[in-house]
Amino acid sequence: MTNHKNNHKNKRSNDPHAAREASRYETPLPSRELILTTMSDQGVPLSIEQLYLLLDISDEEREVFNRRLNAMEREGQVIKNRKGALCIADKLDLIAGVIQGHPDGFGFLIPDDKTKSEDLFLSPKEMSQVMHGDRAMVRMSGLDRRGRPEGKIVEVLERRTQRLVGRVIRTAGVTIVAAEDKRINLDILIPYHLDMQAKPGQVVMVELTEQPSSHAQPMGKVVEILGNYADSGMEIEIALRKHNLPHQFTAEAVSLAESYPKLVQPEDYKGRIDCREMPLITIDGETARDFDDAVYAEPQGKGWRLVVAIADVSFYVKPHDALDKGALERGNSVYFPRRVIPMLPEALSNGLCSLNPDVERLCMICDMQLDGAGIVKQYKFYPSVMRSKARMTYNQVFEILQNPEGELAQEYAWLVPHLQHLYSVYQLSQAQREKRGAIEFESSETIMIFNDQGKIERIEPSTRNEAHKLIEECMLAANVCAAEFLKKHEHPALYRIHEGPTPEKLELLRTFMGEFGFGVGGGDSPHAKDYGKLLARIKDRPDAQLLQTVLLRSMQQAVYSPDNVGHFGLAYEAYAHFTSPIRRYPDLLIHRAIKAVLNGERYKAGDWNSLGEQCSMTERRADDATRDVTNWLKCFYMQDKIGEVFEGTVAGVTSFGLFVALDGVYVEGLLHVTELGNDYFIYDKARHEMAGERTGVRYRLGDRLTVKLVRVDLETTKIDFTLANKSNELADESKVNSTKSLGANKSSIKDQSAVKSSPKFEGVGAQSTKADNVKFGEPFGKKPKRGSHASFGDKPVSTSKAGPNKAVPNKGTSETKNKTKTSKPKKVASKATTSKVTTKRKVKK
Repeated sequence: MTNHKNNHKNKRSNDPHAAREASRYETPLPSRELILTTMSDQGVPLSIEQLYLLLDISDEEREVFNRRLNAMEREGQVIKNRKGALCIADKLDLIAGVIQGHPDGFGFLIPDDKTKSEDLFLSPKEMSQVMHGDRAMVRMSGLDRRGRPEGKIVEVLERRTQRLVGRVIRTAGVTIVAAEDKRINLDILIPYHLDMQAKPGQVVMVELTEQPSSHAQPMGKVVEILGNYADSGMEIEIALRKHNLPHQFTAEAVSLAESYPKLVQPEDYKGRIDCREMPLITIDGETARDFDDAVYAEPQGKGWRLVVAIADVSFYVKPHDALDKGALERGNSVYFPRRVIPMLPEALSNGLCSLNPDVERLCMICDMQLDGAGIVKQYKFYPSVMRSKARMTYNQVFEILQNPEGELAQEYAWLVPHLQHLYSVYQLSQAQREKRGAIEFESSETIMIFNDQGKIERIEPSTRNEAHKLIEECMLAANVCAAEFLKKHEHPALYRIHEGPTPEKLELLRTFMGEFGFGVGGGDSPHAKDYGKLLARIKDRPDAQLLQTVLLRSMQQAVYSPDNVGHFGLAYEAYAHFTSPIRRYPDLLIHRAIKAVLNGERYKAGDWNSLGEQCSMTERRADDATRDVTNWLKCFYMQDKIGEVFEGTVAGVTSFGLFVALDGVYVEGLLHVTELGNDYFIYDKARHEMAGERTGVRYRLGDRLTVKLVRVDLETTKIDFTLANKSNELADESKVNSTKSLGANKSSIKDQSAVKSSPKFEGVGAQSTKADNVKFGEPFGKKPKRGSHASFGDKPVSTSKAGPNKAVPNKGTSETKNKTKTSKPKKVASKATTSKVTTKRKVKK
């Protein structure tokens, strides 16, 4: 028996991942890999007690070991059978993943491991027992009528929706709440004594008391009444709760933030270099309130010295304290129109950590030496205390640089030489940027002007001037130094990584560009320079916006990861976020890591992979929430313009229609496939176009169209257009193919019945696996509050599963047929024009 036990001890001690477990936990347990290997070696389902014996789990370890098994079950690695024995999920041909709902009632399982299975279609019947976001184990049951792999839910691993925001509906004496997140298609039943007397139409928060099952609807109770749907600011309140954005600080976090003195104390200067006399200044947007960076430059020999000072947030936010826990949960500040949800309480974000003018502030400095060509030759990091000499805005700095003899320049005469030094460094950095091959897309961005009621009065284009770019280059330089510093000292870090295009996207890009006579260099692994060369060749073409958009959409998203694979868009071998610790948690981690290296220590942040996933998730979550709010505000702005005619540009092509961006108002909406003409339209994904099978009419990304606004839906935040010029439609059905019999015509119509003849917003912004807007790339030094720089744009993705060359039938409406004269079909919008695309479709570089 002793020998038998020693064998198990030996097996546990030979755990290949023992070192990893020991680095994470004080009392390391058998790794998940060892548990699965042990179960596999036994070849049969095992009880928990058998695993205790096989892995020599002591009585003291059992509680923690059970938590590990529970976590493995939640993540779909193991599953309990009817007898309570643990089985390896892979051996049961079960697929673990996350449920993604669709407003039409069906859904998909997104597998955890994409290499083992593609997305599985879930019928409305299967979706009736789960909610969007739940984790489940699914068994593939075959193919649906469209040839998609279909699944049946075997077990719900984790219920992730415990609370939701929705609107009260009362019918036949029954109160239900319809979720604002349309991916949750199940209404919540509210017992009469648990509705807090909420009135129909009001927006409420509901806490689920019973989850859905195959036999019963979910039930819940109202826990908060937010107000009426049209109340000012309600769109933000809904978005916060719909996307589960933390928006209230714990009492402990607020108390801790407010416990610090309002001013930096002399004892805090210990170990810091005094830079209070250095003429550091902040340059931000007019409405900014948190200033996390200050800059200074001076000539040094044949080159330059560039100093970037960043607020030392890590001095106040300690690992695992209440402030740190809240910051990690939030991940970043969220910038809505007219409202900010900060990552840190205001006492820090706008007070002690903000580099306000004429007050002492603690900071971390990146002190760089550049040669005459603008290349960073040396750099060093050190903690410091500073005193900002001025709070400048981008417009002020730009005005001074443009008119060094002007009135504003005379007011800031002492500052003019410093700004000119910074501008000289910027010009050198720009030259290096071009030489390096960093990609820079031209884009149009907008700002919303609000009235006293909090609704959009107008939408205006925002301009990005040289002052924006100046700060951007300073921040990029400091971020690169931070990444290189940690890489050089072999310290773990969260890098900002941006991989090159996937093989599939690269092939589509080359196919598309080949039609215009352009090639994409670099073989299977193109460099940013190859993109840059192509951009340079197309920039003066009338269809440059079209080609640039396609280039942009071939790129991947930028994410946070401890595995440094470089930054494709910026053409950096290593890149990290260092310059905004007030509003981004990854920057705070980088500050702690740099301080640890300076002190000869090692910062143990925990699981860096998990931290990267969390920070990437919170960034996308914030983007989704702000997009929801912006879309609602734009819908509200457009609702009194129904019937008006607008000029616009095709900003997206999908199998269900065209997204059109309107000139002047900077709003997008859908031109549904049923509005394109009386034809079968073929969606070509590679060419970004819809082509009429019979008429030959083609609609392509970047085409110019004249459209009429016909519908605005505030509930779903959708905007619908119809073509103002109907010359491409065949009006009189009786004159088309008139040699066919009535029966033949009926048959033809019957065959087309799968497509609705009136626009129903299918897929517009729909939130299935195929419908979420996807962001590509990374902000080139952008702060959300500044809204200033060129950025990679968003892309609409179709919810339809129709393939690239699948004909989409379109019957048209009988009303249209009767009103429109028969005319020879024309090709409409087959060429791009030189008109500027004024669409705010942004993605971070």
